[in-house]
Amino acid sequence: MRSGVIAQKLGMTRIFTDAGEHVPVTVLKLDNCQVVAHRTEEKNGYTAVQLGVGVAKVKNVSKAERQRFAVAKVEPKRKLAEFRVPADGLIPVGAEITADHFVVGQFVDVTGTTTGKGFAGGMKRWNFGGLRASHGVSISHRSLGSTGGRQDPGKTFKNKKMGGHLGVERVTTQNLRVVQTDVERGLILVEGAVPGVKGGWIFVSDAVKRALPKDAPKPGKFRLPGASNDAAPAAAEGQENA
Repeated sequence: MRSGVIAQKLGMTRIFTDAGEHVPVTVLKLDNCQVVAHRTEEKNGYTAVQLGVGVAKVKNVSKAERQRFAVAKVEPKRKLAEFRVPADGLIPVGAEITADHFVVGQFVDVTGTTTGKGFAGGMKRWNFGGLRASHGVSISHRSLGSTGGRQDPGKTFKNKKMGGHLGVERVTTQNLRVVQTDVERGLILVEGAVPGVKGGWIFVSDAVKRALPKDAPKPGKFRLPGASNDAAPAAAEGQENA
């Protein structure tokens, strides 16, 4: 199991194949995604890498958090997240994960927070059919209808589908294919739609229901601080052989 990445959703577009077919894709950007810390079995009881992405204003970061970033020798990050990995899957602290961490053609699982839509009725929230257009129905065409019995059971059961708050939920979409990557601009293009709004943070990881391609770099593709782009593959190979 490899580490995932934190990306920012830029929006959707399409690309054309050699056969002239268009493929709808979502553009995800890696904004200086770096390893901030490690979680180890001895100290924390589990093994994981903590990633940070974006740049936060120093005045908005607490003194304790600034100290954590100073120890890792990275700039304060806007978004932090952890990804569970085996002991041999740890990436060095301070390393920046690049877009070619994922190979073209592989499948990934993406997790994001859906768009908030406020209060919504039963038809929009749960796809209810609504009441009839005529035959005595007036004003209440989009109402729910009955929500419970009379004397028996004499109540509305919990979890009854009714109108309420819609959106702002953590949703994972599985098995999206990586169509293209751009290392220089830090872009990952995945086929199809990704949950979340433009500018929202998206967690991208290897698909759990699909086999990892043999040419996928392990423990990942990254760039060490102060190293050039050409040094990144060597760093990844050295980490793999360690």
